[in-house]
Amino acid sequence: MRVKVDEDLPSDAVRLLQENGYDAASVFAQGMGGWKDRPLWDAVQTEQRFLVTADKGFSDLREYAPGTHAGILLLRPDEDGIRPVLDLLRRVLDNYALAELAGSTTVATPRAIRVRRQTP
Repeated sequence: MRVKVDEDLPSDAVRLLQENGYDAASVFAQGMGGWKDRPLWDAVQTEQRFLVTADKGFSDLREYAPGTHAGILLLRPDEDGIRPVLDLLRRVLDNYALAELAGSTTVATPRAIRVRRQTP
């Protein structure tokens, strides 16, 4: 599965995804650092990649409706820093294959992983 890691996440997130068998690419590595959400989103959609981010703007279900994209994983740790973000990502990867989350908007916090899918 093809994954795009947003610039607000550490480069270790890319490595963790790659170690788990994903074709992960970072926004920075692809020269997209500093892009606004809309152009970045358009590029992610063109590449048909699952987006992993900490940008809560991508949780707006009206703008990024489940079922209209390859998938979004929003990591929302309670603490700042690399470790809390990576711990959340590991928790998601321990509980789900990203293919199971395809097309959904998933929000991971230390308390829960919420998966929002397209409504029938």
